[in-house]
Amino acid sequence: MGRHTLHGNPPIDVTLRKSAQARRLSLRISRLDGRVTLTMPVNAPEREGIAFLREKESWLRGHLGQMVPAEQIGIGSVVPVQGRALTVVQGAGLRVRLLDDRIEVPANRNACAAIRARLRAMARDALAEASDRHAATLGVSYARLSIRDTRSRWGSCSSKGVLMYSWRLIMAPPAVLDYVAAHEVAHLREMNHAPAFWNIVAHLCPDYAVHRKWLRDHGETLHRLRFDD
Repeated sequence: MGRHTLHGNPPIDVTLRKSAQARRLSLRISRLDGRVTLTMPVNAPEREGIAFLREKESWLRGHLGQMVPAEQIGIGSVVPVQGRALTVVQGAGLRVRLLDDRIEVPANRNACAAIRARLRAMARDALAEASDRHAATLGVSYARLSIRDTRSRWGSCSSKGVLMYSWRLIMAPPAVLDYVAAHEVAHLREMNHAPAFWNIVAHLCPDYAVHRKWLRDHGETLHRLRFDD
């Protein structure tokens, strides 16, 4: 993996990546932090990739200029939790408290770390419950469940039956989280996206298209929130 900088105002740093699966040159801009990656076929010469970057420079600058900056979470921030907008305030207690309109964080704790830990725990509980319920409906089982902070996908199911989910799903409406769980559990039956797979998803979550669209329309706002210490 290499790097190249498109000089200008501002300069654009691009990660150069070669992939055996790539059949053509492709550019990707991370919705989370604006990082640019150029993926090339293994046999493509680097000069071809650089020429492609220069050709697409105007397109790149246009998209990067439209990106909304990430928001660092702290006291006074608004954080969605299960689809509800809650304001982060300093509380008098010893632990994070989620109330109807706010998140209370103890004065002696880092707000970001405390909120992130609480949301991850909530996400694990909610996703485990949804996964167990959908698996029982299908009569299947999974090996284990893991919670991560993924950038490119909301969930996945491995060939060994390991379910992985983004903890940020706990910020979405509950029905959206439930759809993602149904989607990944359906892969325990069909490891593809053929019509048979979507029939299973529809059986588990009849209005899945609505929740899938919500993620396409609003998912970026969940990734934009930063919980760095």
